Amino acid sequence: MDEKPVFETNLPPDKAQKVVEILRQVYDPEIPINVYDLGLIRRVWLEDGVLKVVMTLTAVGCPVAGNVAQEVGYAVQSAVPEAKDVEVEIDFERPWDPTQMTPQGREMFKAIYGYDIVEQYQAAQQA
Repeated sequence: MDEKPVFETNLPPDKAQKVVEILRQVYDPEIPINVYDLGLIRRVWLEDGVLKVVMTLTAVGCPVAGNVAQEVGYAVQSAVPEAKDVEVEIDFERPWDPTQMTPQGREMFKAIYGYDIVEQYQAAQQA
């Protein structure tokens, strides 16, 4: 099933789909859900032979931020072999929140932790 990626991209649909599949194999160190379904990948852009990835993390002070970014870089490079280089930028300007998860990510979270994090987050925002 092809789905429209949740990140901004200029890649052709088949390449974007390959990137999604590869990113689903890279996991967040704190929440056992992949970086794609958590909604951490914001942009995957091929420009002048350089694949630029903009992502965020679930927590600003994440001690393994560099490791996750490096894993994402290696993963996407295998999906877009024509890229001469890969740059991964971590963006904290717009903090991550559970509403950025894909529907699959939300279901995975429910299966692991037994509650809907999005509903809980939205209720807390209204309190």
